[in-house]
Amino acid sequence: MRSIWNGAISFGLVSIPIKLVNATESHSISFRQIHLGDGGRIRYRKVCELDGEEVPSAEIGKGYEEADGSVIPITDEDLAQLPLATAKTIEIMSFVPADEIDPLQMDAAYYLAANGATAAKPYTLLREALKRSRKVAIAKYALRGRERLGMLRVVDDVIAMHGLLWPDEIRAPEGVAPEVTVSVREAELDLADALMATLGEVDMASLHDDYREAVEAMIAAKAGGGFEPAEAVREPAGGQVIDLMAALEKSVRAAKASRGEADAEAGGGGEVTPLRRKGAGSGSGSAAPKAVGGKKSTAASAKKTAASASAATKKKSTTGKSAATKSTSAAATAAKKTGAASKKAATPRKRSSA
Repeated sequence: MRSIWNGAISFGLVSIPIKLVNATESHSISFRQIHLGDGGRIRYRKVCELDGEEVPSAEIGKGYEEADGSVIPITDEDLAQLPLATAKTIEIMSFVPADEIDPLQMDAAYYLAANGATAAKPYTLLREALKRSRKVAIAKYALRGRERLGMLRVVDDVIAMHGLLWPDEIRAPEGVAPEVTVSVREAELDLADALMATLGEVDMASLHDDYREAVEAMIAAKAGGGFEPAEAVREPAGGQVIDLMAALEKSVRAAKASRGEADAEAGGGGEVTPLRRKGAGSGSGSAAPKAVGGKKSTAASAKKTAASASAATKKKSTTGKSAATKSTSAAATAAKKTGAASKKAATPRKRSSA
């Protein structure tokens, strides 16, 4: 990779010769401006506003415009003579935990390569010291005509530097947050947590730019003469009022389905069954309450009632049978006595002898 800056890292009294290399690259597709009538390129020419002549790059310099419109010429020699210690040095000032750096300050990223064999030893020393301390280095450096703030950290076996914005370059988020007071329920937070857990993590290396690929395919098709524009898919206009809970529930089911975790009901394409919410009152379709504090369930009560009724019926039947048997026995005894009495009455008495 081609270096864009040569200098040294100042680590106390240790100087490490390094080369600065861009760590990122843009894959954006660039378009040219053309004349719609004949397809000719539209170019911008640098013209002096005093004489109207086009000026080549070799004759173009820098200048600072003051409030009254007058311009003060500034040359590269003027800038080189400034008493700036970081003109060719990345000066490490301190070491801090990485979480103390606000991501809003992050700017361009660079790789720092050791410049020469003599730089290998101090370069490795700084790299291993950063690894062991689990901290990042805060440094100043000058690039493209201005002093900048940087953060040095270890990426694999390389020291990387992130350009940082100065603290006064970060704007306060005034007027950005919602102006109305909004309350969020626990049930909504639970569903949001469930959706986050379902979506899980992603392999960053697998992410790619779908839009850029579509543009490249369109350009290739137009170049080959076989391009057929497809009907644009228009999303519904914003500002729609939605049921937040229903949207979260459907999002959880959709995320599970996309990860192959959907159950049979979700795979059937039917309506989404609402998730059980905390503190929800009993309603139609709600599950029967569980036994709490020793109370017997409805099924147990019904079973006991049926058993009691059966026992009562059996007892009643037994009692009736016993009563009937006793009644029959009593009747038989009475009949026997009556017969005996009748027989006694019908037999003549013997007369006693005189």
